[in-house]
Amino acid sequence: MTTPHGLGQLIEPGTLRMERTLPAPIERVWAYLTDPEKRATWLAGGTMAQQAGGVFELRFEHTKLTDEEAPERFAGYRKPHLQKSRLLRSEPPTLLTISWDEGPASSEVTFELTPQGDNSTQLVLTHRRLADRKETLSVAGGWHAHLDVLIDVVQGKKPQGFWTNLEAVEKAYEAQLR
Repeated sequence: MTTPHGLGQLIEPGTLRMERTLPAPIERVWAYLTDPEKRATWLAGGTMAQQAGGVFELRFEHTKLTDEEAPERFAGYRKPHLQKSRLLRSEPPTLLTISWDEGPASSEVTFELTPQGDNSTQLVLTHRRLADRKETLSVAGGWHAHLDVLIDVVQGKKPQGFWTNLEAVEKAYEAQLR
């Protein structure tokens, strides 16, 4: 199975890294990471903390990302899902680190942005402290599918098939992340 964008890699146990070149200037990409209304178009809306240490809410509404309905095995995602996270570090417009699902076993996501000329941005997403293979596979497929939506959204395109894409990349990650 091939994917339109390369698969993420395990760079050490419990740490997944993904790289994408986004067809938008760095300030636009930053807005899609930090502005809840823009973030809702590719990942999750909710709120955003204004300074390090602040807790904020991610409101996942997967049914609004594309025209597809969630398959039966993802039926729980047909309704909004709320997640508390914490802003750990913010250096606009190049670095954002948040906790993923705030709590005693939370993991951590870092977005590093580097301008590539005037109209492209290199995104490096690193998700650390993944508990086990099952969580790693879930996170890998989820981030991959969400980043594919982000690429469409920053170009002003209508995102295509979130759930179809997720199911395809899950199979690719299952084969790769052994």
